[in-house]
Amino acid sequence: MSISPAQRQSLIDGAQQLQTGLEQHQLEQLLAYLALLIKWNKAYNLTAVRNPDEMVSRHLLDSLSVLPHVREGGQRWLDVGSGGGMPGIILAIMLPEKQFALLDGNGKKTRFLTQVKLELGLANVQVFHQRIEDHQVDTAYDGIISRAFSSLADFTGWTSHVGNADTCWLAMKGVEPDDELQQLGGEFVVRECHKLFVPGCQGQRHLLVLAREDGEH
Repeated sequence: MSISPAQRQSLIDGAQQLQTGLEQHQLEQLLAYLALLIKWNKAYNLTAVRNPDEMVSRHLLDSLSVLPHVREGGQRWLDVGSGGGMPGIILAIMLPEKQFALLDGNGKKTRFLTQVKLELGLANVQVFHQRIEDHQVDTAYDGIISRAFSSLADFTGWTSHVGNADTCWLAMKGVEPDDELQQLGGEFVVRECHKLFVPGCQGQRHLLVLAREDGEH
């Protein structure tokens, strides 16, 4: 599956608008990931986005938009409900010095993620075919991120056992989820809400930064 010159240029231009420096090997890895996503999506239904041109903005650039917030965080990250690898694969390509655990309960999706890890040589990625409730770790994650995974209450509730008072939770959303904020339990608080700019995306995008009530974030 070849990537068109227009898709390559769209990624380059979008990254520049996001003020994200792309090294040549990172650009090639992102495009190789896109090619795999396009190829596997036909059989595995990894994403509802069928148009490869749209995948650049709605998946790659959308994931790159949260890069500064992950770069500022700790070393060990969990992408819960990773699906086709957004944002975990993109973040792992851009931040090779950090570790990313990609978790999903769908076997087809984790098989795809494992193939991406192998083909792109992403030594900083671990793939888990599990429900989040069954995921256990000896050391809490520094950061936990999700992209349209669930409500804020479910996201924090289901992952609370793999985080601690120092963990940062990042929830990627469309419009600012006022109703979800009202349902958020007392254990977690929203520290920040950022309106994201995603080149080529028409709809609203927001990033909510959450922490435990007694945390220091």
